[in-house]
Amino acid sequence: MAGGDGGGRSPGARPALALRGALAVASGGGRLLAARPGHGGDESLFVYDCSSAEKQPLGEKGQDGKGTDKGSDDILAFAFSPSGDHFALTDDSKRLILFRTKPSWEFVSVRFVNRRCTSLVITAAEDKIFVADKSGDVYSYSITEPQADGKLELGHVSLLLDVALSPDDRYILTADRDEKIRVSLTKAPYSIVSYCMGHREFVSKILVIPNCPDLLLSASGDSTLRLWEYKSGEEVHCCQLSTICGPQATKPDQPVTDDKGLQKMSKYIQDNWAVFEGFVGAGSYYSHLYKASFDNMDEYLQRKEERQQQKKKRQDLQHGSSGQAKKKMKTEEPSL
Repeated sequence: MAGGDGGGRSPGARPALALRGALAVASGGGRLLAARPGHGGDESLFVYDCSSAEKQPLGEKGQDGKGTDKGSDDILAFAFSPSGDHFALTDDSKRLILFRTKPSWEFVSVRFVNRRCTSLVITAAEDKIFVADKSGDVYSYSITEPQADGKLELGHVSLLLDVALSPDDRYILTADRDEKIRVSLTKAPYSIVSYCMGHREFVSKILVIPNCPDLLLSASGDSTLRLWEYKSGEEVHCCQLSTICGPQATKPDQPVTDDKGLQKMSKYIQDNWAVFEGFVGAGSYYSHLYKASFDNMDEYLQRKEERQQQKKKRQDLQHGSSGQAKKKMKTEEPSL
């Protein structure tokens, strides 16, 4: 999955790519390749393996007071800060790992989150990381205090799939499995500004358009892209992807990019293909999120008929035994 907005999501071990200016990262499983494509020399490639990160002891209670379970080192989500100065990732072992990227890539800290995360975003002020998790909660983590615990900011009753911020950090937007996009005030997340309702399946991705900060673009399992004026919750436009994704979408021959940075990143990936080879072609993370419809009326009617027949048999048996008892009583009556 590519993230031109500086964020990436690689559920499970699936490969992912994110770009921020001259910076680029690619992940596969628990390994991260980071490059500054505009700069030459081997020193511009940074490799990080999550298996080397600090691990939380099994059974130790997390911030929520519950015990931890063992996870893999697979990277689940990551994001650049708007300037590209910081980069954060979360993995299947419930770790939030922070890096500085300038003047060179440098590990900063590792913290432990309460639940496995699905998405994260860094504020424009670059002082906080907002992390969305599978239980529907969003926590904030300080960048200026890289060892500080997280703070619960807001919650949904459904699995969260993405989180975004307006360019001025005033609004925080969250998307969930139950077709909802919620818009809240960042400084008072309990204050809900609006809901963007219209998708018929889970909302997988949201993006506040950088050059149009009042507009939100959303993608969903219903195969639509929708444009919103998110402060009012009004839908501006809906694009049915099925009408535009024809044979071109699966065309095997694609033009080679002229972008020197992307060409260089492609070479890095090719040279380190062993990192990604085992993870390409994995099944879709979203396949289990679709609503399932069950038409069991025929089965219901059949079972109802069987119950009625069994009830009738019991009633017939009761009537039969009652009649026999009355007949026996009459034959046993003494004659005068």
